[in-house]
Amino acid sequence: MSSTAPPRLARQRQEFILARIAATGGVRVAEVVDALGISEMTVRRDITELVAQGLVERVHGGAVAAGPAALEPRFTTKSTQHQDAKRRIGATAAGLVRPGDALALSAGTTTLEVARAVAALPHLGTLTIITNSLPAAELLFEAADAIRSDGRPAPSVILTGGELTISRALVGLVAIDTLKTMRVEWVFVGAHGFTPEAGLMTPNLLEAATNQALVASGRTVVAVLDSSKWEILGLRSFCPTDSLGILVTDLQPDESTTAALDEAGATLLLAR
Repeated sequence: MSSTAPPRLARQRQEFILARIAATGGVRVAEVVDALGISEMTVRRDITELVAQGLVERVHGGAVAAGPAALEPRFTTKSTQHQDAKRRIGATAAGLVRPGDALALSAGTTTLEVARAVAALPHLGTLTIITNSLPAAELLFEAADAIRSDGRPAPSVILTGGELTISRALVGLVAIDTLKTMRVEWVFVGAHGFTPEAGLMTPNLLEAATNQALVASGRTVVAVLDSSKWEILGLRSFCPTDSLGILVTDLQPDESTTAALDEAGATLLLAR
């Protein structure tokens, strides 16, 4: 898209909207207004036309790709998306962890970045970390081995059992039974999508049940979500907004989301 002049034809504007949705999973009206220098009314008309063609679904503040709420992307696909935002979110979230804390990490590519940042903490060796994420556990086991070989104390890393999903999460009764016995200061959770009304959502029913057990194990629930997850639907909610303690994200949410977080008493942290 040329930066010298805004697109004049509806087809060009709609192609821009579709390209943004294809790249990120969703687009906000304000984002298109800023990028193309056109009015909100024009953007909303274009979205209405795309909805009529069955190409997108309208959500509060924008549009998302049309498709089933039960569709779950593979871990390798998600790991290539919004990498810089996820790294910044992970670093900000890990900064909450104090020496001697116990924490739990859900599966997902953003929580993997939390694990990566936790592994770099100077007090890593004092921590107890529970996760149902196979990639996060592998990363933390390697970090523990590295500091153990230097003669320093290593963290306690606990991997739940369970059935492995395509997002490389361990889920199901074995994982749930393990998590029911645990109590930690922090639970860091990612999600497929989030709305103020439904909270955190996932397309996988077993993962939703496992994440509910994970959430129940923690004193403070920290949601780690890049802004592409806003207004994206999953098949089942596993954590309502009023159960969140902290939301770490990369962009300021819209007014309705901010108001819902305020009403829930949740703290909003913007990753820099």
